[in-house]
Amino acid sequence: MPTIDRPGIVAAYGLLSENEGKGLLPWSWVAERLERSRNYWIASTRPDGRPHVIPVWGVWMEDAVYFGTDPASVKGRNLAANPAIAVHLESGDEVVVLEGVAEAVTDRSTLARLYQLYGAKYAIALGPQTPDDPGDYPYTLRLHPQRALAWLESDFPGTATRWRFVEE
Repeated sequence: MPTIDRPGIVAAYGLLSENEGKGLLPWSWVAERLERSRNYWIASTRPDGRPHVIPVWGVWMEDAVYFGTDPASVKGRNLAANPAIAVHLESGDEVVVLEGVAEAVTDRSTLARLYQLYGAKYAIALGPQTPDDPGDYPYTLRLHPQRALAWLESDFPGTATRWRFVEE
């Protein structure tokens, strides 16, 4: 089970105790938004330290964000050199941010389930894309979050919540 608490926000923001405001958000609130999100903003770091942020399509499955990229793309090259990643949903009103390490997915049964969900979610035919022939997405990645932040802007910082899935 993750550690759940208030994030380490600067005191000037008026961080409340865990039972003030609407209180800590449940993980189900985060998972629901991750599952229904159409776009996920991926933040990676270039080798020279400059950030790179770009939206991608993806799927929330098995408590992880899955997405594809070309290994030659900027994010593909960045993640090959430094797999540290942040994923943010589009809303600034219902905020969800995940942090962790991206890892390549090669397990055929996982890829088969992923491709089925991806095709249904985006109402597209994936053509020859199968675990044996990845088609346009030869490099599939997943992020199992190590940390997550979430809050409702309408009750910030009363809902500001942090989950830590690994020791820090």
